[in-house]
Amino acid sequence: MIKQRLEELHLEQRDLATAAHVTESYISQLLTRKKLPPSSNRTDIYARMEKFLKLPSGKISKLADHERKEELKRSLGEPTTPLLKEVRELILSKCAPGKEKQVRAIFEKQPFGELERLVIQKLLDVVKNVAREELESENWLRLVARLIGRSYEHMRVIVLEFLDTDVFNVSVQDCDSFLDPLIESWDIDLGTFAIEVVLSRRLAPGHPKRFEFVEKEAERSEEEPGFKRFLRDRVLSGDALEEEIAFLKRLRFNGKRPTPLYYYRELQNLRDPLHFRSPLHQGPRTGMPRQSKSERSVAPMHKRTEAKSVEKQLQFDGRKKAMERWAENKRSRGKKPNTKS
Repeated sequence: MIKQRLEELHLEQRDLATAAHVTESYISQLLTRKKLPPSSNRTDIYARMEKFLKLPSGKISKLADHERKEELKRSLGEPTTPLLKEVRELILSKCAPGKEKQVRAIFEKQPFGELERLVIQKLLDVVKNVAREELESENWLRLVARLIGRSYEHMRVIVLEFLDTDVFNVSVQDCDSFLDPLIESWDIDLGTFAIEVVLSRRLAPGHPKRFEFVEKEAERSEEEPGFKRFLRDRVLSGDALEEEIAFLKRLRFNGKRPTPLYYYRELQNLRDPLHFRSPLHQGPRTGMPRQSKSERSVAPMHKRTEAKSVEKQLQFDGRKKAMERWAENKRSRGKKPNTKS
């Protein structure tokens, strides 16, 4: 279809390559099916081609996705091949010095085994994310192109092909263009299989990427009966905020069933200023009066008084009434009864 449209408009492949910002040889390989067309959701060349060839939007991308599906069906039955020796050596050269010898022994004992595929897959994921984010950045593409000695148009072609690469088809060009310049080093914990990848600060600034396998408990979908009764009792939960309710809902108990009163007390504990430390904000050194020792000692006492729970207040009132009754009984026993002579 593209060839026919070029003939109708009296255009050549180099004109289409210029419009799509890729090389002429790449367009030729796509049209002769020597290269698989890139995925439509990873590139902008189809939109550029459609605009240049005056075709309906989405026409070329739809045909490209169809061709990719057909190629995938044909390749599913083919056996996987191990990585090239050059690719493995580059990956091992980036490994942390303390682990390289041990990892190399595992790679050689189990060629293209589980560990080797895991490492390659994570390195590809990290570098692909960088390439995908920077695909529309002309400055970044030109910078990488200068580092590896390629033109800007050729670099766009390399990025498009690299985004479609999987762990079974990593090439030496992928290593030279992306894995080598972007990855500074990587390390793995062979006990937990946690992988940390350090990227080049020049080409991909940011924190190291870490992948871990962590065991987590399954989320419980059902709510505690006591929590449900707590929510229904407006006296206990009437003034609870959404974030407070969400916190109480996430509480988990090992075989125990809390009561509504427990959630009420937990809510009061959550609000108690004595249970949490707020960050200290230092004010200007001049013009700010300093608290005296006596003033500083009053503040905690005031907070402690305000933070009394309902149960403590009830206990205090009960003790006060008991003391009043005891004093009244003592006064009544001290009076002498009136006797008649």
